[in-house]
Amino acid sequence: MPERLGILGGTFDPVHVGHIVAAVDVRAALGLDRVLMVVAGDPWQKRGAVVASPEQRLAMVERATAPIDGVEASRAEMDYEGPSVTADTLERLIAPDRELYLLLGADAVANMPTWRRLEETRDLAAIAVVEREGEHATPPGEGWRFEHVAIPRLDVSSSEIRRRVGAGLPIDGLTPAPVVQFIRDERIYTLS
Repeated sequence: MPERLGILGGTFDPVHVGHIVAAVDVRAALGLDRVLMVVAGDPWQKRGAVVASPEQRLAMVERATAPIDGVEASRAEMDYEGPSVTADTLERLIAPDRELYLLLGADAVANMPTWRRLEETRDLAAIAVVEREGEHATPPGEGWRFEHVAIPRLDVSSSEIRRRVGAGLPIDGLTPAPVVQFIRDERIYTLS
């Protein structure tokens, strides 16, 4: 049997409980062997908006995923020069004994027409669309393999966590406790 591998890419600036729930729920719903949370090295669509360094973002994802069976941090995009492009990442992860599932939120699916190498992406992986109540994503064209997975609506975002840290507000419960401690220790997202 081929390995069924989920790929959840992102800036994870910082990783939060919504990311974790998506990875865990899709893994269970689709019977995936593992889900890699791939930290973007050079997220070209968010240039100038990413606060934490790639290594800090990887460290946060490692801390968040450490206690979770079948969900792992990955630096697959960090070890390459140039912008993080989904098709490039999938090509590095593809193997004859592996089926790839690209985990995307409905918002990311809506943004797919702006992707570099979109057409090549279609043949590299099935899309596992993570949908919250009231959301329904459709493929950006013909020939896409789409799986829809419903997850609970958790209104948490990385930008809100950054805002709260900068304002001196607590972030406990919005991101795993080891990530909260890392943000404090590294003084990420603070104004001083």
